[in-house]
Amino acid sequence: MHLLNLRLGCNDLAKTRAFYDATFGALGLPPSSVPAEYPIVMYKLPGGPNFAIGPARDGNAATHANGGTILFAADSDEQIIAWHAAGLANGGTCEGKPELKPQAPGAFGAYLRDPDGNKLAAYRGLNIG
Repeated sequence: MHLLNLRLGCNDLAKTRAFYDATFGALGLPPSSVPAEYPIVMYKLPGGPNFAIGPARDGNAATHANGGTILFAADSDEQIIAWHAAGLANGGTCEGKPELKPQAPGAFGAYLRDPDGNKLAAYRGLNIG
């Protein structure tokens, strides 16, 4: 079994596209190729699933998961610093500055919330699995 797609909700697709194009760009991904008039933004994660963001299908406001965090792998501390800065510059909020993380010895990481409150992290040197 493998994960095919991960989708988050958003309330402002243009703001969401700017945030994820910038933060994923800092991690080496190209901007979303989904046309701006489509009701979703999508990225193909290397070796992984699609990552999609769009309005809630039921028409209600999108809300974030309480206790949920999505982690992305980074290749360097510099990438994480750039990812965090890109997020802050594009409507995100800091949930943990770029630094060595005591809860994961030897790992460097940072946390952000996207414009809709979804919690994200980027790490280098995290050994899981």
